[in-house]
Amino acid sequence: MSELFDAVDVIRTKRDRGALSDAQIDWVIDAYTRGAVADEQMSALAMAIFLNGMERREIVRWTQAMIDSGERLNFESIVGEGKKIATSDKHSTGGVGDKITLPLAPLVAAFGVAVPQLSGRGLGHTGGTLDKLEAIPGWQAKLSNERVIEILGTTGAVICAAGDGLAPADKKLYALRDVTSTVEAIPLIASSIMSKKIAEGTGSLVLDVKVGSGAFMKDASMARELARVMVDLGTDAGVKTTALLTDMNTPLGLAVGNACEVEESVGVLAGGGPSDVVELTVALAREMLTSSGIDADPAEALKDGRAMDVWRAMVRDQGGDPDAALPQPKETVTITAPESGTLTELDAYKVGVASWRLGAGRARKEDPVQLAAGIKLHAKPGDEVREGQPLMTLMTDTPERFERAQQSLEGSFTIGGDLRERPLIIDRIVSERSE
Repeated sequence: MSELFDAVDVIRTKRDRGALSDAQIDWVIDAYTRGAVADEQMSALAMAIFLNGMERREIVRWTQAMIDSGERLNFESIVGEGKKIATSDKHSTGGVGDKITLPLAPLVAAFGVAVPQLSGRGLGHTGGTLDKLEAIPGWQAKLSNERVIEILGTTGAVICAAGDGLAPADKKLYALRDVTSTVEAIPLIASSIMSKKIAEGTGSLVLDVKVGSGAFMKDASMARELARVMVDLGTDAGVKTTALLTDMNTPLGLAVGNACEVEESVGVLAGGGPSDVVELTVALAREMLTSSGIDADPAEALKDGRAMDVWRAMVRDQGGDPDAALPQPKETVTITAPESGTLTELDAYKVGVASWRLGAGRARKEDPVQLAAGIKLHAKPGDEVREGQPLMTLMTDTPERFERAQQSLEGSFTIGGDLRERPLIIDRIVSERSE
């Protein structure tokens, strides 16, 4: 087909700090998806966007063009007790020990809200929800759109992989950004996340935007900017969207890995679990319920077993056995406290890298993961520890990995000194768009 624009002209516009027109954006996304714009040309445009930014109108249009590159899901047909069921979803920008989706989806569904949680896999030091759940024997990540809608209409919650037809332009562009050092461009991050979430068709969305050493965003001001852009994108698209800015300087919970995080999540659903995991799960659930028009205390469903019932049904719906034993590591090494005192720092990034090196994560999206690999923490900042007391247990099936994992943990914790109190939930972001 004849092309409406020239890629060089589009690149030049953004290189010279100009604003791309709606027509230019529509064309370049479509042409790149079709292969009419080469990777090197889209790389140049992505770098120009990274350096010069985008106006709000451009980001909105870019996101819409990404959505229009593929299919859109529709949950209008989901009904319960003769009436339409509200749908709500959550997205996290990724962290260390972040297993919140696992208890959150069934918790919200326990109140009659359908939760279509399309999730991804881990890359680098941050874990992936699908990798964690695949530790459950028989559990399947890939479901047809028809099966997703069926499960949502009965059990109320599903956690699965996004289909290939959802925002294919984003899939292609994300891979390119990953190898051209343009991942951190806020317009491209926001449009990448929101194109998939809007195309998913959920009625409301809560974003967990993490900030700190173990997060993608290390700087609070940049994380807040990203949150605001994404909230506005969702609002403009008619999706009720809010965001929580949350701390990721310390790992969430006491488990970092795959099977061990599933185990910890089940503990939360049973009414226990680490206090920080419970706090964030309940806070995000409250946001999702409020956005769906429901005034309820989600903590009650953790205590009375309703959320656990949904979890077990959800696992079975996707071929898993909720009663099956989870994989266990073949080898372990314990790191102990070199002195007595108060544990004041535990660096999330270094713990995440160590877990990755033990086999819990992957360097490339094609790499396999070890389901039993990871780290179990025995103390968190604020805890008193004694010399020789276990601080963390490293787990893997391949003991040759221990050396590099231990190297990455050098300087990961501090005993003594000042304890810096950090709130887990830093801020709540809502749209400031004027009607």
